[in-house]
Amino acid sequence: MRDDETPLQTPTGTLSPAIPAAPRTDAPASPAGPAPWLLRLVVVGLVLAALNLRPAITSLGALLEEVRDGLHMSGTAAGVLTSVPPLCFAVFGIMAPRLARRFGPGAVVCAGMAAITAGLVIRPLIGGTAGFLAASALALMGIAVSNVLMPVIVKRWFPDRVGSMTGLYSMALALGTSLAAAVTVPMTEAMGGSWKAGLGIWAVLAAAAILPWIPLVRDRSSAPGQPAAHQAQAPALRITRSRTAWALACFFGLQATAAYITMGWMPQIFRDAGVSAGTAGVLLAVTMAMGVPLAFVIPRVAARMRNQGPIVVFLGACGLIGYAGLYLAPSGGAWAWAVLLGISNCAFPLALTMIGMRSHSGAGVVRLSAFAQSCGYLISIPGPLLVGVLYQHSGGWGLPIGLMAALMVPQMAAGILAGRDRTIEDEC
Repeated sequence: MRDDETPLQTPTGTLSPAIPAAPRTDAPASPAGPAPWLLRLVVVGLVLAALNLRPAITSLGALLEEVRDGLHMSGTAAGVLTSVPPLCFAVFGIMAPRLARRFGPGAVVCAGMAAITAGLVIRPLIGGTAGFLAASALALMGIAVSNVLMPVIVKRWFPDRVGSMTGLYSMALALGTSLAAAVTVPMTEAMGGSWKAGLGIWAVLAAAAILPWIPLVRDRSSAPGQPAAHQAQAPALRITRSRTAWALACFFGLQATAAYITMGWMPQIFRDAGVSAGTAGVLLAVTMAMGVPLAFVIPRVAARMRNQGPIVVFLGACGLIGYAGLYLAPSGGAWAWAVLLGISNCAFPLALTMIGMRSHSGAGVVRLSAFAQSCGYLISIPGPLLVGVLYQHSGGWGLPIGLMAALMVPQMAAGILAGRDRTIEDEC
């Protein structure tokens, strides 16, 4: 993908001064880029932030039965709880571009990490379902704005390495997701069996993620990496006229539906099939861990392809086979189904990569990221709730798994449309 984002802005949002000619006499003066140490700090910040974008959710999935018992939740109420993440992502994610323009993306992500920390600390300390949901919403608010701004920060600081940097933080995100799924139950048992301690311990990792973003709080760039002329043109972009933007939003929403159903309900599917709680958590970890290597590979491959449709079809086929296995032999082939669904869930880093590729400019990526993710998460809200309702009223997992498989078909169709070689600027 070709980037026309020169000259680069410094972290304070002003154009860089010319480099003195003394060190080299054979090249013209050019704008100075960010200092190497600052770029390394951004990389560390991206990785630590990405590690914290899912543990608040997958740790809850691993302990959902204990939380339900402790808070006396019904199956429908638990379905509402698993629908809270996409709802918060949709509501708060749409605010991210405005917050980034006013305070800078670095400051917003720093505040997001602080909100995650506070929510994870408060959530286990409050009794009752309402308080638990409110504290969860605080953590999810921090995750929401950070979700939207990750592609923006990549475009801002690494405009010539969108694929590799998207792969890096996607890999860190998958690692944090699988780590929380795998070790939450063992850590809970080691700390006396209290689900409150098992959920609250993840606040430590979130607190560590605040630190590298503190020096970037002063980065007030309103449109990452864009000169003033490009910034002035950004509001004229009517993104709702872009068919690619709508296709990307639908693809993002349907893959998010599958991901949050998996994170919220897959351990319970295995436990109801006779698998122990610890093994069910490890199976979820396997599903999430598949994204660690693939989340690094898929964006790099996708960035080199003019059309990402073949990758969409491959990931969707893996999901359909995995759901068929869950329906026919949930415990007998549990490890195989976990691997296949983990491959299918790598539609998330693919969607992030396409967000970065479907716009010529950083300003366009800001708007497309907010639009696709906010609309997408709105689309994903009913899924986990409907699974809970179907599970409670049918008394089994046949209908919920059938729903999951059926949703994979429109996901593949939307992904094929979103993967075409075009940009939102061309369509708008």
